[in-house]
Amino acid sequence: MSRRRGRRDRLPELERAGWRREGAAIRALAPYLWPSGQIDMKVRVVAALALLVAAKLATVYVPILYKLAIDALTETGLPGDAAVAVTVPIGLILGYGLVRVLSQVFGELRDFVFARVGQRAMRSIALKTFRHVHALALRFHLERQTGGLSRAIERGIRGIDFLLRFMLFNILPTLVEIALVCGILWALFNVWFSLVTLVTILGYIAYTLVVTEWRLKFRRAMNESDSEANTKAIDSLLNYETVKYFGNEDHEADRYDKSLQGYESAAVRSLTSLSLVNIGQGFIIAGGATVIMIMAGFGIANGTMTVGDFVLVNTYLFQLYQPLNFLGFVYREIKQALTDMESMFRLLGEEREVADQADAVPLQLSDGVIRFENVSFGYDARRPILRDVSFDVPAGHTVAIVGPTGAGKSTISRLLFRFYDVTDGRITIDGQDIRDITQASLRRAIGIVPQDTVLFNDTVFYNIQYGRPDATPAEVEQAARMARIHDFVMGTPDGYNTKVGERGLKLSGGEKQRVAIARTILKQPQILMFDEATSALDTNTEKEIQESLREVSANRTTLVIAHRLSTVINADQIIVLDQGRIVERGSHVELLSRGGQYAALWARQQTSATRSEPSGRLEPVPAK
Repeated sequence: MSRRRGRRDRLPELERAGWRREGAAIRALAPYLWPSGQIDMKVRVVAALALLVAAKLATVYVPILYKLAIDALTETGLPGDAAVAVTVPIGLILGYGLVRVLSQVFGELRDFVFARVGQRAMRSIALKTFRHVHALALRFHLERQTGGLSRAIERGIRGIDFLLRFMLFNILPTLVEIALVCGILWALFNVWFSLVTLVTILGYIAYTLVVTEWRLKFRRAMNESDSEANTKAIDSLLNYETVKYFGNEDHEADRYDKSLQGYESAAVRSLTSLSLVNIGQGFIIAGGATVIMIMAGFGIANGTMTVGDFVLVNTYLFQLYQPLNFLGFVYREIKQALTDMESMFRLLGEEREVADQADAVPLQLSDGVIRFENVSFGYDARRPILRDVSFDVPAGHTVAIVGPTGAGKSTISRLLFRFYDVTDGRITIDGQDIRDITQASLRRAIGIVPQDTVLFNDTVFYNIQYGRPDATPAEVEQAARMARIHDFVMGTPDGYNTKVGERGLKLSGGEKQRVAIARTILKQPQILMFDEATSALDTNTEKEIQESLREVSANRTTLVIAHRLSTVINADQIIVLDQGRIVERGSHVELLSRGGQYAALWARQQTSATRSEPSGRLEPVPAK
């Protein structure tokens, strides 16, 4: 009992918080509707508002002309007045038709003028959100759910579109029309006609909003289930091969169906409760219309009103009712639109974990000397990954980092690219702390071939040219030759126009890595980084590409992260990491002569290699 009371006590607070968030979303949208420095957009906004007012004035004048025409017809009854009976109503009816057309014309012109403002606002917000999401740190992207994130942006843009179309050009004009109609009824007749109309419309609005607010919980449940189902579907499809490996198609279908069941249940409750809204709305409008007709009937009986007046008051009531007929839908969708916008703007408010400093300057690259000075780092403060790591990569030299899985090798590449900032110590390039330079200039200077190569769902040509988008076809082909992938590409039916599939799934692991190598070769960076760059290649191809990589890395500062020691024996220096600390360093020959951890790792790998059959299958290792 006390728990339920506690929840009830918190509802007003939660509602106020909701209104504050929705108000914040509207305030965040406002600058895009009145964009600074864009005079043409501001002119369009002013013109659209003027047309809106003109359309509403024409709309409220239409019933008056209708009333005058009816009065002219009913007041003319003698044969001698036949000419007048024909002339006067025709003039009023023509005026009625003209004003009615003008009302629609002004409304269409308003939409025509404002269309570019709305679309420009959506484009600007979408682009800003897209750029901001790309600027967020790697930690955010590792923790995000792709399906939910894409839906948040998609719904936010759709919410802005709905809000502009309905709130600015439906709800606001209707409120203006209500005020105008009440004023006209008061001026033409008496305060009671104005009051009954106002009470009827306000009662209709209040009832609709209260019931719709109650129904919103079903809509929220629908959206939550929809997002959950979409996220599960995308996650499952992205891991298509894993699902097949384990034969878990039915398991994935059951997970997806559970989310769909939640959506179905909430959708049924939402649709069936709509009947309650429609019935109540019908009672309110019918009651107001009945009272208005009775009052007008008495007015005709005592001679204070005409038949035209009787028609006028009813016309105004039903004219106001028409746009309000969809008020429940509009209110619910506006609330949802504001919620979706708030979710998207929350993305824009997501702080950048790694951001350029206000006084950051571009990297001044000369020799490309990399230096790690007493670097410590952990993704979680409770679990350090690197501990007091220091080493140099001299200009034009190749330094390799090796060690067991989990030693922190790949973390070094992420820190150098500044996907994360170091916890202690610093990283410099040519003496410049990478935290003091712009991220764009830093990443332009470094080329990487990652261990996990992910390609765009486009052509082989596009994926190689991505390394330098302004490269010519000849340069792309030359990079492909150096990466030993040109012959493979030319052997496919579509050549360089071959589609690689989502995340490059149509290519083998080795083919994907060679595309990644070609992409990096095309970039022509002064600093190179290879993170297990040949891990997915067979021995013969690996030897060919190693030779190409040596050609590419000649006279370039190169950092190699490797698990297979055979790929780094020619490095100028090899650094051995273990549990985040440097335990050995030296050349291949020096490290072998010491008989330490590197020598032991080398011996294990050589033993594994000699146990491999020509077919590539490994012999069973005898049990110890």
